[in-house]
Amino acid sequence: MPLLGLVVFIVIVALSFDFVNGFHDAANSLATVVATRVLTPAQAVALAALFNFIAAFFLGTGVAATVGRGFVNTKIVTPFVILAGLTGAILWNLLTWYLKLPVSSSHALIGGYAGAAIAKAGFSGLVVGKWPTTVAFIVIAPAIGLVLGYTLMLAVYWIFHTFSPAQMDRWFRHLQIASASLLSCAHGTNDAQKSMGIITAVLFAAGLQKTFRVPEWVILACAAAMGLGTLSGGWRVVHTMGTRLTRLRPRSGFCAEAGAATSILFATWLGLPVSTTHVVTGAIAGVGSIQRIRAVRWTVASDIVIAWVLTIPAAALVSALAFFLIRLFKSNA
Repeated sequence: MPLLGLVVFIVIVALSFDFVNGFHDAANSLATVVATRVLTPAQAVALAALFNFIAAFFLGTGVAATVGRGFVNTKIVTPFVILAGLTGAILWNLLTWYLKLPVSSSHALIGGYAGAAIAKAGFSGLVVGKWPTTVAFIVIAPAIGLVLGYTLMLAVYWIFHTFSPAQMDRWFRHLQIASASLLSCAHGTNDAQKSMGIITAVLFAAGLQKTFRVPEWVILACAAAMGLGTLSGGWRVVHTMGTRLTRLRPRSGFCAEAGAATSILFATWLGLPVSTTHVVTGAIAGVGSIQRIRAVRWTVASDIVIAWVLTIPAAALVSALAFFLIRLFKSNA
């Protein structure tokens, strides 16, 4: 396959990952607002898709640069390494979607990219870069979401202590639309940048760009793919996030969304690729635990945590196998 044709094919695969990311991670911005019945599923999907698309143009491309250069030694990267990395990430995402597990598409992509680089050049294919921060945030991100969700719930109960629960929920049915929109923005601006980084990396590796700069057409294409993916739904994961983990009301849904969105936007501003799934899950657990610890179904939460821990190595393994298969047919991969 000519180099240009290979690059075009990999760009299509990367956009496919963004599409899969959109419907897999739709639960991040849809689960709470659907579970509280503030919006119908169709309304929630349309809202999330719109803000996923718009948000991809905000807050620069710092996360894209981190994903493209912060984990793998760019000197050993070839288009085939990137293709194998994307293959592992997509397959892991599809498997966990089928199993209804809300794992991190971000970590699947990072793990897949790393696994292909290791298959290409051993552990010298990696750089220290952002690995320490990323691994730390597997634990820190859900903890931040949990603390923010819990704190916001405390603030709501203190501010509205003279209101009955029914009166509070009438107010928060309106406020939750705003918080769901903000969370969709946070998801779109952080997650869409990850595929932007991968596409820019393949353009750079193929010599089609002299510097690592995200082109405008890449921003537009990734934003559109993410929005269309979200529009397609993702109801299997929505069920786990919105109903099985804990019972939500409009006031608790608002706090979970606002807490998660604040954390994700802060990380995006810092240029860090965080897991929106982890943060939202932590925030939902935080608002649920304010009633009593047993209000959160911790057995469900433990299944989710196991999937989190497995994501990077599992996606890396699948991508490494994909790279070895590619090398059977392309010795210069």
